Amino acid sequence: MADTKREIERKYESDDSGLPDLTGVAGVANVVDKGTAELDATYHDTSDLRLASAKVTLRRRSGGTDAGWHLKLPVAPGVRDEIHAPLSDTLPGELAALTRSRVREGRLVPVVRLRTTRDIQHLVDAHGALLAEVSVDRVRADRLFGGEGRAQWTEIEVELADGGDPAFLDKVEKRLGKAGVHPSKSASKLARALAETKGGKPRPPKSDPAPPVTAGDHVMAYVRAQRDAIVELDPAVRLDTEEGVHDMRVATRRLRSTFRTFRKVLDRQVTDPVADELKWLAGELGVGRDQEVLAERLLSALADVPPDLVHGPVHDRLHQWAEASARGSRARLLGVLDSARYLTLLDTLDALAADPPLLKAAAGDPAKVLAKAVRKDFDKVTDLIETAMAQPPGHDRDLGLHEARKKAKRTRYAAEAAEPALGKPARTTTKAMKSLQSMLGEHQDSVMARVTLRELSAVAHAAGESAFTYGLLYGREEQRAATVEAGAPDAWESIKAEAPV
Repeated sequence: MADTKREIERKYESDDSGLPDLTGVAGVANVVDKGTAELDATYHDTSDLRLASAKVTLRRRSGGTDAGWHLKLPVAPGVRDEIHAPLSDTLPGELAALTRSRVREGRLVPVVRLRTTRDIQHLVDAHGALLAEVSVDRVRADRLFGGEGRAQWTEIEVELADGGDPAFLDKVEKRLGKAGVHPSKSASKLARALAETKGGKPRPPKSDPAPPVTAGDHVMAYVRAQRDAIVELDPAVRLDTEEGVHDMRVATRRLRSTFRTFRKVLDRQVTDPVADELKWLAGELGVGRDQEVLAERLLSALADVPPDLVHGPVHDRLHQWAEASARGSRARLLGVLDSARYLTLLDTLDALAADPPLLKAAAGDPAKVLAKAVRKDFDKVTDLIETAMAQPPGHDRDLGLHEARKKAKRTRYAAEAAEPALGKPARTTTKAMKSLQSMLGEHQDSVMARVTLRELSAVAHAAGESAFTYGLLYGREEQRAATVEAGAPDAWESIKAEAPV
């Protein structure tokens, strides 16, 4: 079973003179010598170093206190999530799955072997609690794939204790700086080994670093950013981290909306089939997510009901419904992420990003081309919401407001893509559409909650239980929707005034 921890560390150049005295660092009461460890790590990657290009490292290491397989995923500079699995001869399936969005159908091979002699010291406070682990590492690197190069160096590594304040590392760095020790130019040992040995280098990042100029440049910069987000969020979804599914779903929606909005920029014959696959993926991501959000809403609403108005095992029934839904959707989603269809979609997005299907308008002035597309989407939102509010309360209005909400999302994403070109007007439109989306989202959540409450009340009634509390919750949801509808006209007038694109 793999374990995950947040690793916060910094690396420094060393001239083999050892570790400077750190007893003067604020908060450090003692520096405890923890001895020397011999570490032997083999790093694995594809032949074209896809993991290294994404600043991801995968290694099998023996020696030390945490021997085993380690997968490190970047979070921020100096911050990585480390997933650890027990030592074995072959790569554990859990870790293989976490690399799949980057490796795809490629094969992982040993690329570098690092043998490290590590002198370890612990920085502790007055109570003996660990503040950070500091090590002096003497490293020998051997290239195993793509060459026979060798390199060696010494570095200092400072790793913050679990739950520690990152500001403490600033204090240590200040003390090291006074002793002439400076931050390493390499983000990791693997990066340095690849740079200093002969052989292939990591392929360049997928995102285009050139500043966008044309309308097509701006649209494709947004497309590539969402493509990258999907790939990077894949491990978070597999690990079931908070907001992982939601964030990946949003990235798929942003991509699909971009293809639909900027049809004058990108050829529909190429993007429409991709948009269909993105719709499929978003739908699969949404199965569990929608039920999770709905369950949280209903359980929160039930918590606000006075105990004497809760008739029957309502709480237990809601929990059972939520747990059953979560179990089924989780297994289904993992199957989707391992499917050939999903991996083919990722390959297709890579191909589209590398060779964009640009139309004539793509070469145009972004201030004109992008603004026109955003305005067109905004006009559709106007028509939808005004038509919906003209309907009497009930199914037709509910459906109309839901369609307006979906179109508001699309307009918001279009304005986001246009922000670098249009500036403040696009930011204002993004903010206005986000506000509208939130308001209409509250209304749609109420609609879906009432559907579920009707279903649950029918099940309770059939089991001989009281349906009173379900009816009470239904009435409260109905009132919440009515409140949104009553305030919608004034809110919409205010939003229209704030969206100048």
